Amino acid sequence: MKKIAFIGAGNMARAIIIGLVNSGVAAKDIMVANPSSEKRIQLANEFGVQQTDDNTKAGEFADIIVLSVKPHFICDVCQQLSKAINIDNKLFVSVAAGTTVAQIQQALNAQAPVVRVMPNTPSQLGLGMSGMYASVEVNNEQKAASDKLMSAVGKIIWLDTEEKINDVIAVAGSAPAYFFLFMEAMEKQAQVLGFTPEESRMLVQQTALGAAQMVEHNNVAISTLRENVTSKGGTTFAALEQFREDGIEKMVSNAMNAAIARAEEMAKES
Repeated sequence: MKKIAFIGAGNMARAIIIGLVNSGVAAKDIMVANPSSEKRIQLANEFGVQQTDDNTKAGEFADIIVLSVKPHFICDVCQQLSKAINIDNKLFVSVAAGTTVAQIQQALNAQAPVVRVMPNTPSQLGLGMSGMYASVEVNNEQKAASDKLMSAVGKIIWLDTEEKINDVIAVAGSAPAYFFLFMEAMEKQAQVLGFTPEESRMLVQQTALGAAQMVEHNNVAISTLRENVTSKGGTTFAALEQFREDGIEKMVSNAMNAAIARAEEMAKES
């Protein structure tokens, strides 16, 4: 693996670093840069990676620069790096929503190779789902390196167009929160039914975990799994009919389209 620098030490950077170290990447080949010391020193102490408060130092060190700062800082960081170091042959990997390849390249003042990644928070457990798009400047070796980078924290799909990143946001990037909201509603109703908070949490989380595992371990359509637990006229049937009556499919469609629309707005605001 080539040398990797993380600009930013937030949750996603931490998740990827954990995945890389656990997959056998040498800690000495990883550097994290962050202005405040607490997070970067914690990462250095826990995993043995190098750390600095100097983005320039991190950029000079690395072959792959992972931009893991908040979207509104991306362009400032790129401008800083392009003015301070030679960025030739360096690959830039952005995990920020709403900042396009063109905006990153403009800030770098170069047609640099850029891979945009839309990960999600289960990456923190190595169970992430990431959509990835490579600019035309990315060569095969760089694509393979970025593939390995994100495969360390879960599954990936490569996208043919950059616009599909916004669709991945709707289907995977934002989607853990959809499930959390649904689980939260179930947990509240379980308590209404008289279960303790602890019992309600266990009932909901174990059921959700089991359902996800059944999807993963059974090579059949999700609709078939649903049908297999739904006896016509039974309790599950009654619940699902109520969901349909209340318009769950339209609700989900509207929510996902709202996520895509907001992602498009964010790109214009950058």
